[in-house]
Amino acid sequence: MTNIQEWLNRHLLELNLTEEMDYENGFTRLSYTKEEKQAHQAFRRIAESLELDVHTDQAGNIWADWRAASDAPVVALGSHVDTVSSGGGYDGVAGVLTALAAIKLLKDEHYAPQKNISVVCFASEESARFGVSTIGSKAVSGLLDKDDVADVEDAEGVTIKEAVESFGLYWDTIDQAEKGEKELESFLELHIEQGTQIENNGADIGIVRGVACPIRLQITAEGMSNHTGTTPMHRRSDAFAAIAPLITFVEEQANQMNEEQDVPLVATVSTVHLHPNVMNVIPGQVELGIDIRSVDDSLKRELAERIESFCKKIEDKRKIQVHVHTLVNNNSVFLDPNLQGKLAQVADQLDFNYLEMDSGAGHDVMNMAEKWPSGLLFIPCEEGLSHHPKEYASVEDLAKGTKVMAEYLKIETGELP
Repeated sequence: MTNIQEWLNRHLLELNLTEEMDYENGFTRLSYTKEEKQAHQAFRRIAESLELDVHTDQAGNIWADWRAASDAPVVALGSHVDTVSSGGGYDGVAGVLTALAAIKLLKDEHYAPQKNISVVCFASEESARFGVSTIGSKAVSGLLDKDDVADVEDAEGVTIKEAVESFGLYWDTIDQAEKGEKELESFLELHIEQGTQIENNGADIGIVRGVACPIRLQITAEGMSNHTGTTPMHRRSDAFAAIAPLITFVEEQANQMNEEQDVPLVATVSTVHLHPNVMNVIPGQVELGIDIRSVDDSLKRELAERIESFCKKIEDKRKIQVHVHTLVNNNSVFLDPNLQGKLAQVADQLDFNYLEMDSGAGHDVMNMAEKWPSGLLFIPCEEGLSHHPKEYASVEDLAKGTKVMAEYLKIETGELP
């Protein structure tokens, strides 16, 4: 094992607050909890061991700076260390770890950057606690509507505002974490792929062109609750039976649309809530949550329209009412082509095979890209498994990602404009 691989192994454990990665129950570091803060403290220790200047902003993001000159541009790298419940130890952590490791490689080579380099560990990337994602990077890029999310509660009834303040921050000043357009020059995030495209194509890394942000629909079917034993079949208004065909419709339409064009689309009926959800009561109300993703926004809209038309047909045919509510309709984010070119140049230089690809999952980079030239680099994760205790990325792939980031930094910080 090389020195950088040993360094990566050791600090992977430190960031995950563990002595072993093969952890049966996975890792749970939810947004703005003591567990996330402990991981942030580990980030601080590692950054300070590399002689970086570390500070926390008003949203709880931690910045570790390698300063070349006070008036030099800032090139940023980073990701997050919070997790879903019982998640893996690589989602987010890999990006923070390899960014710090890239700086270690450069310092070991006695490299002298002409621009400042910042590694940011974003707070609260995952939506697992509040259903609201990327709070830290939204704050940095000026996309956080604090009035809109302040009173959003977790499962225990704790609001985002309360959680942020229990983290040692002040809610009233969280928007002061926003950076001006001239405060950063560019941003690069490394992440595990959370899929199998890199593996399937025999590549070493993935260079991401776009992030497929979702359309999310809430479908509410209103029937009539009644006794399961005494209500004749022909007199029922069963909301669940009526809306059930929509589940297979969504899958069938997505498959059909993928046969008709080259840009992939995925769609999932991912949540179901029955009311009253009692064994001897006919379901009177059903809520379905549908997640639709593609980097082609027109495809997402087309499928959403097909779903709405199908719901009207169900409503006309059955004794129920169907309401379609759009929860999220975000345009997909396309990343900086110039930065992608630099990553491709580095991959060729290192003799790494790379795959140009899109991301079906959201990441902090999608917020940063709204304000600064930004890029996303993927490394493989075994069998595409993520948000799971058995999530795994090899130290060899972590080292490859580190080398790409280090060489990219040489290109990006080697001379002043």
